[in-house]
Amino acid sequence: MESIRFIHTADLHLGSPFIGMKGLRKEHWKKLKDSTLDAFDGLVRYALDEKPDFVLIVGDIYDGEDRSIRAQARFQKGMQQLAEQEIPVIISYGNHDHLSGNWTRFELPKNVHAFDDSVSQFRLETAGGPVVFTGFSYGKRHVSESMVEQYPAAEGLESYQIGMLHGSLDGDATHAVYAPFKKEQLLSKQYDYWALGHIHKRQELHREPSIVYPGNIQGRHRKESGTKGFYDVTLSKRDTSLEFIPTSVVQFDQVAVSIKGILHMNELIDACRRKLSLFGEAAGTAIVDIVFTEMDGESFQLLTEIPESELLETLQESMEALDHFIWIQEIRFQEADNEAELSPLGAVLVQTIEGWNTEEWKTILKDLYRHPKSSRFLAPLEDQSIADLQLAAAQKIRRSMQAGE
Repeated sequence: MESIRFIHTADLHLGSPFIGMKGLRKEHWKKLKDSTLDAFDGLVRYALDEKPDFVLIVGDIYDGEDRSIRAQARFQKGMQQLAEQEIPVIISYGNHDHLSGNWTRFELPKNVHAFDDSVSQFRLETAGGPVVFTGFSYGKRHVSESMVEQYPAAEGLESYQIGMLHGSLDGDATHAVYAPFKKEQLLSKQYDYWALGHIHKRQELHREPSIVYPGNIQGRHRKESGTKGFYDVTLSKRDTSLEFIPTSVVQFDQVAVSIKGILHMNELIDACRRKLSLFGEAAGTAIVDIVFTEMDGESFQLLTEIPESELLETLQESMEALDHFIWIQEIRFQEADNEAELSPLGAVLVQTIEGWNTEEWKTILKDLYRHPKSSRFLAPLEDQSIADLQLAAAQKIRRSMQAGE
């Protein structure tokens, strides 16, 4: 059998709302809002240029079960472009775009095969030989049971066997646990390739056969940092070659800036500008957190003289002249390696804050959220926003007490 070549992508999250982004100008907000759609367009252009044997999309094509009309229109257009070049697409739907949702339906062209909510197989003839795909779509949002035992074992060597699974490696708590599996379960099926989705960080869990998460095609917040994209895969019965293809339109990341020995604000601004200029040359458009490192007595004294909100606004304005648009979303401070430097009072405060649950945070912040003016500008309190509050509060205490405030 000859080798086959295909694109493996997942977690497109077309139409992501980018909740919590504040302060961006209208044109920059539009670029961010359209970034998942533009990243998808980049994927389609690559496929049209390279003409792989097929394209795999493993779950969470859309960001929500309602599947916005705009996102569906862009996806349908992309599928039609691939159909005109006779490039097959095999898709499964995940927990975000499960089949039980309510949406205005778009008819996809005949080059697209979508799995239903039971594990099934689909056979495709390619120039390199026949390929058998095994997979399923989520029939409901929460598929907590293991599905991999329903996948039949590969039989014979006359075809390529590819498993498509949108789910979590058993024991991985970085994302909500759906359709959990153990690596040994996948290997026992004797497939040639496992195309995974759901985890937004690209990673290869095993080589020969490859068990691969491509990650998402566009980061959506600071925890989805770095360059995002998909894999161009060349597969034979002997080996597998993976080439990562970046698609990020806007990159989320952290940029460390040393403030050791800095006495004046212009020095601080210049240090940030130099670092972000170099970062922009590599990353292009980006939304970053500045992480100040190596804070000493002089730089601490400088930073105590200005509120963080005013410092953030000053730095944002100072970066407007950079060649690439880079928006500073937040200022952070590197934590000390040794938490024992905290005073007993500081340790108690940090421990107390980190122990507050969701209901306690809601009680503490109720006056702010009930305020008739300020409440309009606040995002709903969710697990992620509370985790960010806990981190920021704890860092503030550590920073103040470790520097002797």
